[in-house]
Amino acid sequence: MSDTPQYAPIAVALDAPDLPTMSDWAESVAPHVRCVKVGLEAFCRDGHRSVDVARAAASGAGHDNIDVFLDLKLHDIPATVRGAARSVASLNPAYLTVHASGGPEMITEAAEALPDTRITAVTLLTSLDSDQTRALGIDGSPEEIVGRWARLALDAGARALVCSPQEVASLRAFVPSDVHLITPGIRPAGAEANDQRRAATPEQALADGADLLVIGRPITGQPDVGSAAEAIAADCRPA
Repeated sequence: MSDTPQYAPIAVALDAPDLPTMSDWAESVAPHVRCVKVGLEAFCRDGHRSVDVARAAASGAGHDNIDVFLDLKLHDIPATVRGAARSVASLNPAYLTVHASGGPEMITEAAEALPDTRITAVTLLTSLDSDQTRALGIDGSPEEIVGRWARLALDAGARALVCSPQEVASLRAFVPSDVHLITPGIRPAGAEANDQRRAATPEQALADGADLLVIGRPITGQPDVGSAAEAIAADCRPA
């Protein structure tokens, strides 16, 4: 029997109000999960230090090789996205998000700038539903939109995709197995949906083919962050 810890396929969203809180959260969840996610708010406020603090705290908890998911959702002209990707190369993120709607050239520039990072194309935000996509003038159902944008992103060099749990099964049917499917909008049974319009439980998302679950408030919004991470992680491991 291996002594190697079996980390659950969870990226905890460290949407903390300050660096000390981020450090505490990262240290608390590191024994249980594979990945920590540093988002736009923390990165704009604290810059590279946000990633350094999260990684150091996880290492202090005994998880020296935790993945860092840098969730910046880059969306600009291709040259600007290339420059932005290069600016975070020293952080060595496992994942860096860009918007699929930025187009194939933009995605390719990011992928070429960071060949050792999985450029992760965000298809359709989980806060959007079919009424909102129609209002934005985007044709098709959310599942159809996600499928179109996923194919475009993969052809352009993305090696991971972000989609809601409601689209993950349809993507898994045609996406190569080495492409990671990442699902936000994960809510344990009985938890509040908050601003997630297309949500599912961890068990359902994994059964449908997700590789990594993004979970924030159901963990970090609890009085004991470590215990919350441990409980949800237990639900994500094979029986």
